[in-house]
Amino acid sequence: MPETAASARFAGLRLGDLVESVDVREHPERLAEPGWWVLVGEFEGRVRAWRFADARPAPSRADRTWLGPHATGWSSSLGRDAYVAAVETVRAHVREGDVYQANLCRVLTAELGSVDDVPDAAALADVLAAGNPAPYAGYVHVPRGADEDGVWVVTASPELFLRVQDGVVTSAPIKGTATTRDGLTPKDVAENVMITDLVRNDLQRVCEPGTVEVTTLLGVEEHPGLVHLVSTVQGVLTRRHRAVRALWPALLEATFPPGSVSGAPKSSALGIIDALEPVPRGPYCGLVGWSHVAPDGEVRAELAVGIRTFWWEPDDDGRGRLRFGTGAGITWGSDASAEWAETELKAARLVALASRT
Repeated sequence: MPETAASARFAGLRLGDLVESVDVREHPERLAEPGWWVLVGEFEGRVRAWRFADARPAPSRADRTWLGPHATGWSSSLGRDAYVAAVETVRAHVREGDVYQANLCRVLTAELGSVDDVPDAAALADVLAAGNPAPYAGYVHVPRGADEDGVWVVTASPELFLRVQDGVVTSAPIKGTATTRDGLTPKDVAENVMITDLVRNDLQRVCEPGTVEVTTLLGVEEHPGLVHLVSTVQGVLTRRHRAVRALWPALLEATFPPGSVSGAPKSSALGIIDALEPVPRGPYCGLVGWSHVAPDGEVRAELAVGIRTFWWEPDDDGRGRLRFGTGAGITWGSDASAEWAETELKAARLVALASRT
């Protein structure tokens, strides 16, 4: 049976005994309270956090079975023709000089469960861990009875959004995806360099002058069925921004939503995304991860970009919907059919794991 109490699993720990939930935008000072926090941010801007009192080594897997939707039960917020047309619209914006790159996404949805029959987040997390291991994998489930809105998110994200440790903040944007190293193209390289520069500029807003550096440019990472171009940027937080009460307001204002899943310039890309995508992204392309505050105020945190991520919620009719997002970065060099194929590639393995045949 699914767990009915709030729980989460990140960084090898199983978290339980919910203490409080916080709207981070309204009360960021609450994240200064010592303990283990789990954060989920929606691409549209809302960021929430939950503090747990109990943290212990996570079991190797839950002794439960995941029962997902049927493989044929998924629908897309944008069909192929609509997505291809939207790619051409983005290319037109590039031609006009409005944007250099914009990430264009669609959301897959399948009916699953109901407001009274909530699926098992821990069981899906185990399925993904076995079939698609990822460095920032985890889940959080806070039932609505324990929190006004609740949250149900399971991630197999390979992308680091923000790591905070010893006063240093690190980000590792992914841009460029193929099935093999040989499949990575000059367009992938150009896209990665653009977004790396955007991330570098974001971090400069909260770091000591002269400390922001690109420690890896165009590194190649291999993940199940995919390879990615990944660059790493880091900098030393200013003394003011290192203070626990100032950390999250400053970091989120400077960096959120992540540049790799919005575009460059970010403000222009966000306007284009809002006009072209018919449904909100929610936690997809937002953030998901954890923060630990020691009794002396020292903060360690690791937040992933919310890609390769499922979320579940009941609709107004009481029926449950499981959702998964997929997208591609669009530049002038994009081929619309190839970009659609990339969204299919990114979704195929994860959706198959979460579905029953």
